[in-house]
Amino acid sequence: MTDFVKTRAAFHLPDGVIYLDGNSLGPLPVAAKERVARMVTQEWGELLIRGWNAAGWYVQPRKVGDRIARLIGAPPGTVVMGDTLSIKVYQALSAALQLNPDRRIVLSDNGNFPSDLYMADGLLKSLGRDYQLKVVEPEAVEDAIDASVAAILITEVDYRTGRRHDMKRLTARAHAEGALAIWDLAHSAGAVDVDLTGADVDFAAGCTYKYLNGGPGAPAFIYVAPRHAERVRPSLSGWMGHEAPFAFDLDYRPAPGIERMRVGTPPVIALAALEAALDVWEDVDMKDVRQRSIELTERFIAAVERDCPGLVLGSPRDPAMRGSQVSFHHPHAYAVMQALIARGVIGDFRAPDVMRFGFTPLFIGEAEVDAAVATLASVLADGSWDRPEFHRRAAVT
Repeated sequence: MTDFVKTRAAFHLPDGVIYLDGNSLGPLPVAAKERVARMVTQEWGELLIRGWNAAGWYVQPRKVGDRIARLIGAPPGTVVMGDTLSIKVYQALSAALQLNPDRRIVLSDNGNFPSDLYMADGLLKSLGRDYQLKVVEPEAVEDAIDASVAAILITEVDYRTGRRHDMKRLTARAHAEGALAIWDLAHSAGAVDVDLTGADVDFAAGCTYKYLNGGPGAPAFIYVAPRHAERVRPSLSGWMGHEAPFAFDLDYRPAPGIERMRVGTPPVIALAALEAALDVWEDVDMKDVRQRSIELTERFIAAVERDCPGLVLGSPRDPAMRGSQVSFHHPHAYAVMQALIARGVIGDFRAPDVMRFGFTPLFIGEAEVDAAVATLASVLADGSWDRPEFHRRAAVT
């Protein structure tokens, strides 16, 4: 059984704050401060460039990737770190299109994170006018998969509503129609019980600064199914993905397997922080996390609907159909959220009217859920949200 008291102690959580925004940025792991300081002073400071070999910087993207693989149901040697999630989505989609060259349609849904759609649109426009990005309602994805689709590009958990797609079912449908399946795990990794192998997924990508707590700007990861690993030729054919980077050949030859999905120099300091964050997960069972998440979100929904009139549930009511976040609609959602944050309960806002709350069992329990609902009920009842400072939009919402 996962010891959630132990995991809670592994994070720096400011006094007087209930943090329900780990689905956007995870809190600081206590050990990350020492790990980053050690990397900067002892490795970078003392070893200098020798650190690439002596401190293992060069192999770090693969080693960290293997640690994440365990949390997403992937075998060792199939996940590698580096770059941003947008870059990894681009890599996965371009690779999938190369494997399905006779088709021109990429299918996604309007609950996908807009950046994924932007990257897909940009890639397809660069390939020619006969390529098309087809975007449908989330509930219409399965019926829209047909013999014209080259690949589906789906975020498993909707960033606004928390709605969870059936990864195994949609991947099977894609394969039955001759399409490939690409999954964005931004709101899944570290939040729900992902099983890429069991779902027979072709490609997946995700970030590490949300539920995995790697810190702002932490590097992304990409997964390639073993059956494709030696076949894909990366469109972003970077130096670190070359078969022999230090031979300095003028012609690109892809490295074996997942290593070819590396692009540029890895962010070593950021990876050091992520390594410390992943230490917290060593004794964590994702099935325990998922069960605990459902208990907390069910408790939150019931209490909000009892105590906070005027809020409308925006997430699926069935816990099997949602991730580890809950959204409620309110006509003045931004102002209400700012007032809530001012009282020490941190969630976030998503346009046009969504108040979003993330539940991370590693550091959130029943006491925080109950206190958060009580504070929200107070903010709504006393009207304190309707002050000018809470209506002013900041650059990041």
